[in-house]
Amino acid sequence: MNWLGKNNRVPEMAMKPIYLDYNATTPCDPRVIERMLPFFADVYGNPANGLHRQGRSAAQAVDEAREQVAALINARPGEIVFSSGATESNNLAILGLARMSDRTKRNGIVICAIEHKAVLLPCKRLKDEGFEITVLPVDRLGRITLDAVREAVTERTLLISIQAANNEIGTVQPIKAIAEIAHEQGAMVHCDAAQAVGKIPVDVVDWDVDMLSMSAHKLYGPKGVGALFVRGGGRSIPIEPLYYGGGQEQGLRPGTTNVPAVVGFGEACQISGEVMPHEAVELAQLRDLLEMQLLAAIPGLAINGDQLNRLPNTSSLTFPDVDSDALLLNLPEVMLGTGSACTSGAVESSHVLQAIGLNRTQAQSTIRASLGRRVEANDVEFAVARIVSAWSRVLAA
Repeated sequence: MNWLGKNNRVPEMAMKPIYLDYNATTPCDPRVIERMLPFFADVYGNPANGLHRQGRSAAQAVDEAREQVAALINARPGEIVFSSGATESNNLAILGLARMSDRTKRNGIVICAIEHKAVLLPCKRLKDEGFEITVLPVDRLGRITLDAVREAVTERTLLISIQAANNEIGTVQPIKAIAEIAHEQGAMVHCDAAQAVGKIPVDVVDWDVDMLSMSAHKLYGPKGVGALFVRGGGRSIPIEPLYYGGGQEQGLRPGTTNVPAVVGFGEACQISGEVMPHEAVELAQLRDLLEMQLLAAIPGLAINGDQLNRLPNTSSLTFPDVDSDALLLNLPEVMLGTGSACTSGAVESSHVLQAIGLNRTQAQSTIRASLGRRVEANDVEFAVARIVSAWSRVLAA
């Protein structure tokens, strides 16, 4: 197949900006938007007020959304606490549990080196408050070893918080095995699953986690809404709220419920549950096509992460002899990432890439392609052509 088209030109049908940054955020699915619209102007009641029709209708919609979110991760509706997103959920789980704990008995928190900053920074704060933070290393593929978990988790460990899948390199961690080790020592288990939910099967019962964070905008829902799964419900685990108010969400997340966003989150989860089996296969095929063609065209290109156990849509690519910023500046038609969207613009190299052994130069020569629901084969071929051309121009400059 001549992926550059006739006479080595990109087909006209592909001549459009191509978005390959779905791990940063996703567009709202049109079905999600359609589901949300009535809750801006027609069903506008406060779900906390059940004394009139508007309030009851809103509450019913929130209950339905809670069921949809719970179903996607095999939880019970009462175990879902809505939040503003995975960042808030991570903070609520980690800070909330730690500040309600008896630190004379359990004072340890275990995380890994490639966690999102929404986990790293709350733990940094807890270290300042006297907690003992253990950061597990990862190998060159971004994997945590179970032996390291066994060594780190003791009878003094309060919590282990490990991400399900990494946002930059896509590596998936063995959460079920990690939870088993932690529970043998009586420690709690939290999982940041923001990148996993909607892309791979997530089952809180099978994984046996105590808390799990998720975010709607990572799975074609609206921004500004997410959830924290709490095993047994919000009052079953001692968690101190981050702030106080009207007592919504079982007292863990007060404030008037954002009904349109919650409804959209529920619809996005419903859709993801239906399409994920075939969508994951299709995205993996497109990702492999991208990598195969780039590897054939660019000598010395390297793929980061665990290629046997990673997200189906994610590819972390280290380019030889070029800076990623320069490469992206020469790629106005293709939207890619250089790492986590939450740290874009930072001067320092990605902590994830450093943790897997890349030096500063290699880290600054790395881009992330993350594919999604709107990407087709011709988009990938167009992107490959543009990337190869841009790499050649930067290399020659």
